[in-house]
Amino acid sequence: MSEKNAILVSLDDDVREIIQLADTLGYSIVKTFVQHKKLPDTNSYVGPGKVDEIKKFIEEQGKDTISRVIVDGEIKPSQWFTLEKKLKLDVYDRIRLILAIFEERADRKEAKLQVRLAQLQYERPFVRELIHRARAGEHPGFMAGGEYQVDDYYEMIKKQMRKIKEDLEKIRDEREIRRRHRHTSGFYLVSLAGYTNAGKSSLLNLLVGGHVKVDGKLFSTLSTTTRKISDKLFPILLTDTVGFIKNLPAWVIDAFHSTLEELALADVVLLVVDVSESKEVIEKKLRVSLDELVEIGVVSSVIVVFNKIDLLSKDEVENRINYLQELSLLENKKTIAISVKNREKIGMLLDMIHDSLPHRSRLKLRLPINEKTHSFISWLYEKASVSDISYNGYITISVDCNTEIKDKILSKCSELDGQII
Repeated sequence: MSEKNAILVSLDDDVREIIQLADTLGYSIVKTFVQHKKLPDTNSYVGPGKVDEIKKFIEEQGKDTISRVIVDGEIKPSQWFTLEKKLKLDVYDRIRLILAIFEERADRKEAKLQVRLAQLQYERPFVRELIHRARAGEHPGFMAGGEYQVDDYYEMIKKQMRKIKEDLEKIRDEREIRRRHRHTSGFYLVSLAGYTNAGKSSLLNLLVGGHVKVDGKLFSTLSTTTRKISDKLFPILLTDTVGFIKNLPAWVIDAFHSTLEELALADVVLLVVDVSESKEVIEKKLRVSLDELVEIGVVSSVIVVFNKIDLLSKDEVENRINYLQELSLLENKKTIAISVKNREKIGMLLDMIHDSLPHRSRLKLRLPINEKTHSFISWLYEKASVSDISYNGYITISVDCNTEIKDKILSKCSELDGQII
């Protein structure tokens, strides 16, 4: 049996993204069936004639040749039940496919809990449908499995969801304590956002000198990854977050609330865009990303980072950015075009980040020369941006810092018998 052969069903000719999603799980699409309809068929998503056509194709392929039917859309429980019953195959809609990718990619406790919560939320209406069908004497279907009676399974879902939400709340509280500590220690928080596979993790690796996994597949990042930016100015912590994708239900986004919170609470958000795609695709993905930032509650400065300029000519890059500006998608936003691969304009990006940091204070200190002062200066280099230092019988030092740490600097200066000048 070929576990990875699948049939694709769509109401639209543009099936590039769903094929990418299927490929991420290792499925090979052997046949695509498109029925051009504005709205799905009430009973079976596509009309009965198209269902018969699909069924005939499956039978012609021979038993066990195809293992999945993938629907490029969100199907209702009754449609799912009808399709599985008629086609005798597991049917995955777009949301179930994405959740399966999430499950495969989740590698930390929080991500696993978030994915499981989303899966249970997804399964609830389907299990209700199974209960309804089972009581009507029909075959209960494939999803619930044989371990539980469907009604027991439904109760188990509710209990599991309550427990997972409690566990996630504890993790969220711990994350908030860590975040508060970082801010009060003088760190600025910068978060990466963007459509899945735009190059966020690659940019993180470049800026922090790290080795976060990058594999070119969709949703390579589910857990947040936070690292210190390796430059000599302000101490900045950079966080990578889960990628956006169109038409995700609110309850899926809500399951990842504690992760996406990093965006809402960041001092600056870098919205990464793959500029090498067509203008129309970039527009759609940028709209989705901007809408998600609004939904999450981001009010801080947003820098739109157009990545992968190494794949285009200068004119092509300018043409795409001008197109987006004409659509007013870049209003009130700083923009920069870079190449992570060729390290092009990364210095300019760092300058733009520094210029966008809020709540900055500038201090000029005069300090006595002694061992304790040298220790304090080493601490300043870690916690702030030292712009100038001179020695002339005493030490004069100019510092830019996060307002959160200003009082601590002044206090330490006073303890050393230093002065503010």
